[in-house]
This record gives sequence, structure tokens and C-alpha cells, in this order.
Amino acid sequence: MTMTTAEADKILADNFAPWILELGLTVQALGRDRAILRLPWSARLAREGGALSGQVLMAAADTATVIAVSAARGGYGPMTTVQQSTSFQRAVTGSDVLIEAVLTKLGRRMAFADITLTDEASGELAARASTVYALLG
Repeated sequence: MTMTTAEADKILADNFAPWILELGLTVQALGRDRAILRLPWSARLAREGGALSGQVLMAAADTATVIAVSAARGGYGPMTTVQQSTSFQRAVTGSDVLIEAVLTKLGRRMAFADITLTDEASGELAARASTVYALLG
């Protein structure tokens, strides 16, 4: 059974810290090995100069991985980030960001994902990330 975006949004609402919820992330699409989330533009998430903060983009990538793993497993279960590496390629100013997390391997105890963060207005790649998760339950 495929998870719906409404079910994935509920995972966000029920399992993430209030400051993550304040980012306004919404689940746009799900597949058997991926999740696409939207990070809406907000000036309050920007740093000096008007670009979205790198910490915001890293948190969005991390969150998208949890949703992708949950979708692949058919529901949320306890997990924790073991590693995340992010490369920033261009600033995002005044535009929503689409975050696509694609699982490259999902095992019984570990999950690996590659994440792209795209400036929706320009279609340009803003950042890439890779994550490793330990699956705890």
C-alpha cells in the first residue's frame, strides 16, 4: 500500500520538533524510493543578504530523508541521522525550494539517500546532500 501525501504530512506534524514545523515543509509527492517536499520561501529563514540559510536547507534535506524512508517502509518508525554531507551550489533568494530525497539503499538497519534541493523559480540546483540513517525499530 502506498503512503499518501496527507499521511506523510501527518508524520511531519506528529514526529518533528516545533522549529522544524515552523519551516512550513509540505510533502508534494511520494514514490517507493523517494519523497519530494516543498520549503516555502520566507524572509525570516534568510541570512544577511537575503539568501536562505544553509542550516534551513540542511534541516529540509534531513527531514525529506525521514519522509522517504517512512514511505518506503510503509510508515514511520524510529530512526536517527548517522551522517549528512551537504554541498551548497547557489543561493536561493525569494523562491520556494523543492527537496527530493531518493533512497539509494534501504536495509534492515541502515538507509542511504541522495538529496537534491532545487530553486523552484529558476530550476537551478541550490544544493546536494547525502544522508545515512540508522533504523532503530
